Amino acid sequence: MKIAIDAMGGDRAPAVVVEGAVQAARDFGLEIILVGQRGAVQAELEKHDTAGLALTLKHASQVLEMHEHPAAAVKAKKDCSMVVAIDLVKHRDADAFFTAGNSGGALAASLFRLGRIRGIKRPALSTVFPSQTPQGYCFLLDIGANADCRPEYLLQFAIMGSIYAERVLGILNPRVAIVSNGEEEGKGNQLVRETVPLLQAGSFNFVGNAEGRDISWGIADVIVTDGFTGNVVLKLAEGVAKYLLDLLKKEITGRQVSKVGAMLAKPAFDEAKRRLDYREYGGAPLLGIDGVVIIGHGRSDALAIRNGVRLAAQTAENGVVNAIKQGMARYER
Repeated sequence: MKIAIDAMGGDRAPAVVVEGAVQAARDFGLEIILVGQRGAVQAELEKHDTAGLALTLKHASQVLEMHEHPAAAVKAKKDCSMVVAIDLVKHRDADAFFTAGNSGGALAASLFRLGRIRGIKRPALSTVFPSQTPQGYCFLLDIGANADCRPEYLLQFAIMGSIYAERVLGILNPRVAIVSNGEEEGKGNQLVRETVPLLQAGSFNFVGNAEGRDISWGIADVIVTDGFTGNVVLKLAEGVAKYLLDLLKKEITGRQVSKVGAMLAKPAFDEAKRRLDYREYGGAPLLGIDGVVIIGHGRSDALAIRNGVRLAAQTAENGVVNAIKQGMARYER
């Protein structure tokens, strides 16, 4: 299992990327190819004990910066670390690709170099999302790859999400719902109303509409929406979670009588913080691309990088790309 990593991608690259890659190689026994500017990456590698680890370095002279226009930069910078790493997947020299760099660039590079799975109209960016399901989370897509969608896109998101939930997350016959402003059939904007009949006719377990509150209440295992709505849901949830955790910490530590209770409740608070921490999940699978692509948060630290690499390996191991191909072929018949 070889994972190609964009060593120059992320707000604190290459330092935290190399650190996370070393942890992943040690913890999961993976073969990792770090792609980036040789001098900078080698200098970071020398800070770690890499004896016995399957870590190699592939030079790429350019870097796709966070502020650059994704498509234009990918076309202009053919030797940037992101493109070179994705090409390793294209030529079967790596099983999966991970980056914490420019997400738009990763989408553009994946489309240009790997292409879409046959029949897929638009790839979808996806993520696990804390929820009161038996497994403790649901699978949300799209979260930003497609701001404007058509009904057939959402149908394909449902197919891909259901396959991923079953293959990687281990959810048997996952329940699929679509985000709407009401749980009753017939509610929603034009996109939702036109999509629901397609989902009802799909070969997966569609359970109906999900209001915003239902996402975390566990009404479904896979939540489908357009990329604009999904991104707002995700960012709002991140902000609310941080606000609540900070508020609880302030209220408890600010009162002497509460400090004893805080000590007793610390394990529960630590577990809640862990479940709400994006770093535990590592990254967002880009589904619909003909290759395994995982995109991490730009502010990822070493823990997030480590877990993103783990997710890339799991996605490749479970044959998600081939499963989506088979699923699309069955649907087309």
